[in-house]
Amino acid sequence: MRALVVLAIVLAMAFATVLALIARPAAAVERNFAGSAMADYHLAPANHSSRSTAFDGFTTELALKAAIDVSDRFSASVKVCYGCHGFELPMAHLDYRFGTAVSLRVGRFSPSLGAFNLRHDPANHRLSSKPLIYDMGRMLRMREWNLGVLPSPFPDNGAELSGTHWIGETVQVDWAAYAVSGFKSDAQGIDLDWQRSRTPDAYYVDNNHRPAVGARVVVTTKLGETSDLTFGVSAQHGSPDAASKLRYTFFGGDLTLRIRRTNVRVEYLGRRQTFETSDPTQLAYRVAGARGDFFVKQGLYAEIEQPLSGAVDLVLRYDFLSRNGNVQAGSPLSHRSAIHRGTVGFTYAIERGLRLKASTETWHFTDEDHRGRQQAVGFHLGLVGTF
Repeated sequence: MRALVVLAIVLAMAFATVLALIARPAAAVERNFAGSAMADYHLAPANHSSRSTAFDGFTTELALKAAIDVSDRFSASVKVCYGCHGFELPMAHLDYRFGTAVSLRVGRFSPSLGAFNLRHDPANHRLSSKPLIYDMGRMLRMREWNLGVLPSPFPDNGAELSGTHWIGETVQVDWAAYAVSGFKSDAQGIDLDWQRSRTPDAYYVDNNHRPAVGARVVVTTKLGETSDLTFGVSAQHGSPDAASKLRYTFFGGDLTLRIRRTNVRVEYLGRRQTFETSDPTQLAYRVAGARGDFFVKQGLYAEIEQPLSGAVDLVLRYDFLSRNGNVQAGSPLSHRSAIHRGTVGFTYAIERGLRLKASTETWHFTDEDHRGRQQAVGFHLGLVGTF
């Protein structure tokens, strides 16, 4: 089945190339440039060991994007970002539209998986921190948990077909199907190696020549002139190791309700992953039976954005993250670990394109740290601008 999906995408790429060669050029090439920058200070006074388990203090995120519309159907985009990892290239792709309903994207991009990744840029979401399921370094105890379910963004090399269709005048259906290199891990790794998946030290190539495949479907219903309801489902399946013996599967669903300027979001994301059990000394618990070679990491968040005035927005968020299954020997996690987090935040629009962010986080862990603590508090104060 996977081979058929990859073959279909390759054929579509070839077909798009032919169409691009015969397409009538646009009257003029349009170029667009945009960017954003955020400086954030993270304080975690309740956790004196936070420096070894989280990025506290000042962090800066910068994104610069250039888009070129070569014709009405053919365009290209490039994005450079700077953050804790240094400078990286999360986006460099070509887009070709087949009429008005179907598009093909080829290059380096974040495939369609989940709803939050569409607004992962700090300029596009109201809080300094991302939801736990998509966290990429701002969560406490991040090394013990190996970040969230899927750190966002998650750029990869590959191709994606997507389309938009209308059912009547009130229902819009968006879909996407893709084949990408996939995430990586070593043969003995019990979890995905996010650093190997994104760093050029391991090359930006597939480590097992077996693409990961995935899809997303979104249905948006117009409820009124200023309100709509959106429901989406996503999945991705691949092999992280060089021998293609191990498997991972992402699965999730999301719901967004917009009523005038109020936004309510609920999103779930899970990952089931198998790991090698031939060396029991690498594991904290004895493997029992044939089904003891996998773990499930999953979570959800519920979020409300409510404008209080023309310049001030209130944001309330609840996060939950859990991990069930065997862990690596020496890990402070148990076979059933969980995190609960509550966040209250405010944003203040200083002027167009410039906002101040402030938030308070309360944490509860089911596992104690080395000091016997299960509670923690965090504070964020940031400034974000778009241009």
